[in-house]
Amino acid sequence: MKRIVYIGMDVHSTNFTFCSLEPKLGGEDKVFGCTQSEADVRNVLKYIEVLKKELGDDVEYLCGYEAGCLGFSLYQQLKKQGVECVILAPSTMMASKGKRIKTDARDAKRIAQCLAYGTYSSVHVPSSDDDAIKEFIRMRDDHKIALKKLKQQINALCLRNGRHFTRTKWTLAHLRWLREMDWQEAVLKETLQEYLMTFEQMTNKLEALDRRIEELAQGEKYKEDVKKLVCLLGVKTRTALASIVEVGDFRRFEKGSTYAAYLGMTPGESSSGDTVRRGGISKAGNAHLRTLYIEAAQGVCKGRIGHKPKELKARQSGSSQEVIAYADQANERLRRKYYRLLHREKKRNVAVAAIARELACFIWGLMTNHTERRVA
Repeated sequence: MKRIVYIGMDVHSTNFTFCSLEPKLGGEDKVFGCTQSEADVRNVLKYIEVLKKELGDDVEYLCGYEAGCLGFSLYQQLKKQGVECVILAPSTMMASKGKRIKTDARDAKRIAQCLAYGTYSSVHVPSSDDDAIKEFIRMRDDHKIALKKLKQQINALCLRNGRHFTRTKWTLAHLRWLREMDWQEAVLKETLQEYLMTFEQMTNKLEALDRRIEELAQGEKYKEDVKKLVCLLGVKTRTALASIVEVGDFRRFEKGSTYAAYLGMTPGESSSGDTVRRGGISKAGNAHLRTLYIEAAQGVCKGRIGHKPKELKARQSGSSQEVIAYADQANERLRRKYYRLLHREKKRNVAVAAIARELACFIWGLMTNHTERRVA
C-alpha cells in the first residue's frame, strides 16, 4: 500500500502554516514538523518538494485547509500544479480535546489529523461560471444592506430634528413628504437632499443589478432550473439563481433534510441521557442562502391558503404540469403549516424559520426531479 502524507495548512492573507502527518495504525501519528511561510502558493510547492527529498517519491500527498478568506483561489492554484487538495468545512471538523489553546501550528496539525482520519466534510468547489455569478449576487445583496443602512440614517436625521412620519415609510407618499419638508436651517435641508440624492442613486443601482441578474438567469446553463424554482411562492429569480450557483449539484445531498442541515436550518441540540434540549436553528452552514430562504418564507407567510397570486401564475407560465402541481402542493402545505404553528402560539419568527427549512426541502425536491412524488 502506498504511503500517504497529509498536509494541514492554516492559511491567512499574510502567512501559511504547514504541518505534515502520517497516521500509524495502533501507534502514535508521525508528525514531520510545522513550518510557517509567506502567503504564496509557491511556498506550498517548496514545502512538498522538501518532504519528497526526505521521504522519497513513492509517497502521495494530500493538502487541506479550512474554508475562509482565501475562498477557492489556493485550491485552484494547487490543482493546476497537480497537487491534490481539499477545502474543509469548519463546522464539520473534529474538535480539539481538553483546554483550548489556539495557535497556527495547532490549527495546522488539527487540519492534518482531520484529513488523515476523515473527520470532516469537504466544501463543494463551484465552477468558474457559478463562482462568478455567486459573487455578483452577493455584491448586489451588499448594496441592498447599504441601502437599508442609508434609510435608517435618513429616518434618524428626521427623528432627531422632530420630524416623524406616522404612516408606512418608504412609500411614494413618504418620499414626497421627505422632499417637500420645510427646514428653517438651510444646512439641514441640504443634508437631507444629499441623503435623498444618494438614496435615488442606490435605488437605481439596485434596479440595474436586478435586471442584470434576470439576464444571467436566462443563460443556457441556468434557464430551465430557474424556471422550476420560481414556481414556488416567495422564490424569485435572485433566490433561484443564487441557490443554483451556491450549491452546484443538489444530488450530493441524500435528502431534503440533509440540504436543510447544510444551510444550518435544523434545530440545535444539547441533550444528555433522558434529557432532550433543542434550541434555535444551528446556523452552521451557508449563511447567504439561509438569509434568502428566510426572506422567501416571509413571502409564503402572507395571503390565504390556496390563493395563487397573479405574479406567481405568470412565473409558472410555460413550466410543465408536473412541476406546477408539485409547487402548488408545496405552497399550500407551507401556508397551512405556518397558520397551524401560529394557532399553536409559536412565535412568528420561529414559524417563519420552520417554513424556510421546509421550503429548502422542496427546492431540493425540484432540483433532484422528485416532482413525481406527491407532497405528504
